[in-house]
Amino acid sequence: MKKKNILFLILVLAIFTISAGCAPNTKNSPTPVDAPIESNEEEPEEESEELLLTLEELAEFDGKDGRPAYVAVNGVIYDVTDSQRWSGGEHNGFEAGQDLTEEIENVSPHGVRTLENVPAVGRIVE
Repeated sequence: MKKKNILFLILVLAIFTISAGCAPNTKNSPTPVDAPIESNEEEPEEESEELLLTLEELAEFDGKDGRPAYVAVNGVIYDVTDSQRWSGGEHNGFEAGQDLTEEIENVSPHGVRTLENVPAVGRIVE
């Protein structure tokens, strides 16, 4: 019986010690946990805004002479500049700077699924 009491006492002490170690230390905390953190730094601006381009403006992004390569599909503009398959703004006879909705949906063997691998950067406007 004495052995059981000692084990019980050790268990109670262990639980107490563990729970005391997990409790928040408020003595060294200069501000309440839920107090807002103030900063002198300005908030960073958004990385980039969505591009709004007409089809005529899109034509400038043909991937040639160091220009970015963009293609439009279903009104969404995709940046294919960094895609090895769009080197020089061309891919399997298609050229960047154009609306390729018809070609991607009906001619391309991979369809629109590979567009998930390139960033959408804007949309076409009238």
